[in-house]
Parts: sequence; structure tokens; C-alpha cells
Amino acid sequence: MRELEIIAGDATVPQARGPKIITHVCNDLGGWGKGFVLALSRRWRAGHDFGLGAVRLVRVGEDTWVANMVGQRGIRTGSGGPPIRYDAVARCLRALAGHATELGASVHMPRIGCGLAGGKWDRIEPLVTEELCARDIAVTVYDR
Repeated sequence: MRELEIIAGDATVPQARGPKIITHVCNDLGGWGKGFVLALSRRWRAGHDFGLGAVRLVRVGEDTWVANMVGQRGIRTGSGGPPIRYDAVARCLRALAGHATELGASVHMPRIGCGLAGGKWDRIEPLVTEELCARDIAVTVYDR
């Protein structure tokens, strides 16, 4: 099992050699108005399937892909709590593991689901560890 690495830096500029997947959590509405997705959109235009649990990889360079992971229901916190859906994030990470293995890629991300989606890192980190690190996939989390 690989250790989860947390470093200071910009997740849109992954610090690794070889194939890389930059991943983030987006909503099921396709509403990309705030958050990390804007940094990705400024660098690369990326579309996605809007169903919860869906993952769409978009090739943005010779050895770099962006994984749009739909793990957020809507965009507002309401009576149902924050938009994050941990079960959908887990499904996304499981699918992402398959893509990373197939490509021989490392995975790079901010603290996914913890910004506008309202998630808690203490619930997300174990999902990342279980679905990616336990499958021997190198994962780097970037803090700004």
C-alpha cells in the first residue's frame, strides 16, 4: 500500500514524472462557477457526464489527464446538508483507480470535496486511501 503524500503546491501543476491524472469533485448540474474547477477550466476546457458517481477523463497533455468526478449533488447546502455525496465520491475513486492502473498514472488533487461541496477531509481521506493508495496508486494532495 502506498502512503498518501500531502505537499504544498498547485494541483494543476503536478509534481511527478510519467502519466498523471489531476482529479477534482464537481456537481451533477454542470454548474462550474467557483472552486478548483475554475483553475482547471482556465488551464484546459473539460466536459463531463453529470450523473453522480460518474468519472470522465479528459486528456489535456501528452501524459496528463483531468478526471471530472461527479460527487456533489447540486451546488447549495440545504435541509439535506452540504452538496457532497460521500458514496458517490467512493464510486468515483474506485473508477478512477481503474483508469490510473490502466494508464500507469499517478493521481494528483487538492483536498477534493472539501471546498464548495462542503465535505470533511477526515471522511474523504479514508476513501482516497482505501480506493487508491491500497491499490498501490501514487496519490499526491496539494495544499495551497
